[in-house]
Amino acid sequence: MKEKNKTINVDYLTRVEGEGGLLVKVRNGKLSDVKFNIFEPPRFFEAFLRGRHFTEAPDITARICGICPVAYQMSAVYAMEDACGVEVGGPLRDLRRLIYCGEWIESHVLHICLLHAPDFLGYDDAIQMAREYPEVVRTGLQLKKIGNALVSLIGGREIHPINVKVGGFYRVPTAADLLGFVEKLQWALDAARDLIEFAASLDFPDFEQDYNFVSLRHPTEYPLCGGRLVSSSGLDIAVGEYEQHFGEEQVKHATSLHSVMAGGGIYLTGPLARYNLNFDKLSPVARQAAGGAGLERTCRNPFKSIIVRGVETLHAVHEALAIIEKYEPPRRLCLQVAPGAGRGCACTEAPRGSLYHRYEIDGAGIITDAKIVPPTSQNQKMIENDLRQFVTGHLNLPQDELTVKCEQIIRNYDPCISCSCHFLNLTVEHE
Repeated sequence: MKEKNKTINVDYLTRVEGEGGLLVKVRNGKLSDVKFNIFEPPRFFEAFLRGRHFTEAPDITARICGICPVAYQMSAVYAMEDACGVEVGGPLRDLRRLIYCGEWIESHVLHICLLHAPDFLGYDDAIQMAREYPEVVRTGLQLKKIGNALVSLIGGREIHPINVKVGGFYRVPTAADLLGFVEKLQWALDAARDLIEFAASLDFPDFEQDYNFVSLRHPTEYPLCGGRLVSSSGLDIAVGEYEQHFGEEQVKHATSLHSVMAGGGIYLTGPLARYNLNFDKLSPVARQAAGGAGLERTCRNPFKSIIVRGVETLHAVHEALAIIEKYEPPRRLCLQVAPGAGRGCACTEAPRGSLYHRYEIDGAGIITDAKIVPPTSQNQKMIENDLRQFVTGHLNLPQDELTVKCEQIIRNYDPCISCSCHFLNLTVEHE
C-alpha cells in the first residue's frame, strides 16, 4: 500500500563534486515538490575575468574545475581566437584533441568505477566495493592514471594545466614523447572494453525519458572541439547563436543558474546526448563495443549513461592512439594572436556535456564581459524532471530504497556542482 505522505531529504549528496542536496515531498499520495538543492557559494568566475588580459583566460578558467580543467581551457582559447579572427588547425589542433582525450579518460573512469558503480552494487562507497570488486577498482585507477598522465604531458601538469595558451601551446611534445604512451594506451583499449562489459552487467531500472538531446556535432569527428550545436528536436545552429536559443534563470533553491531553451523548454546535454546525436561518428571499435553491451543506436535510459561513458572512454583511447600514430611536431608552438575589439564564442564537449564560453574584449585585449555556461547548470532542470518522473512511477517503493534511487538519479549525471556555481543574481530593494 502506498504511503500517502513521505519526505525524502538528503542534506548532503555524496560521490558528487561540490555541495548539493535533495528534497522530494509526497502529499496525499501525489508528488508535490522536487528540488535538486545547490547551496555551494557562487564563485563569480565571470567577474574575475573582467579587466584581465585575454591571454589570461585559459589559466584562470582552468581553476574552475580540478576534474575537467581542459574543457574550460579549450572553450576559453577557442572563444578568444574567435574574437580575434584566428583559427588553429593541423598538429596544434590535434594536440588539443589529444589532451581532451586524456581528460575524458580520467573523468569518465573516475565516475564509472568510484562514483557511480557503488550505487548499482549496493555499496556506500568505492572502498567497500573494492573488497568484492578489486579488479574493477584497480582497472579504473590505472586508466585514470593514464588519462592524467596524458593531460600532464601535453598540459604541463594534470590538475589545472599551464601549457595551454591562446593560439597554441607554450611547448609541444616530441614524437618520441607521445610514442612512449602507445603501450599504455594499447593496454587501455582492452581495459576500457572490460569496463564496458562490467557496466553492461549491472541491473538497470526500466526507466526511459523522452529527452531533447543537445550537443555539438562535427561533420567528420565525434564532438570534442568544434562543430555546430544540434538537438534531437531539430535545432542546428552555429555556436555564436547560442544565446539566441538558450537562456538562464535563477531559482530560489540553487546558487547556480538553470538553463532553458527559448520558450522555456528543458534539455539534456552530456554523454547520452552526444551518443544519440553522434553515434555514427564513434570509432568502429566503440560502436562495436556499444552493440556488444546491448546498447542500440538510441539510448534514453539515464541509468545506462554509465555504459555510454565506458563507450566514450574507449573512443577517447582509440582516438588518442590515432593522433599519436600520425603526429608530427608543429612547425610553430602557437599562432600569433593580435587583440582586437570584438566578441568571441566557443563551445566544447566537457565529459559532463556542452560547455559554452562567450567573451567581449576591447582593442587592448582587455576582457570587458564574460559568460560561462557549465554542463551541470544546463542539466539541473532535467535532473529534477528525471526525479519527478521516477518518483511518480515508484511511490510504492520503501522510503530507504526510493531515497537511494533518487540519489542515484542525480549521480547519473556526474554533476560538477562547484563548476555550476558561477553567478548569482542579486536584487537589492530599498524602501
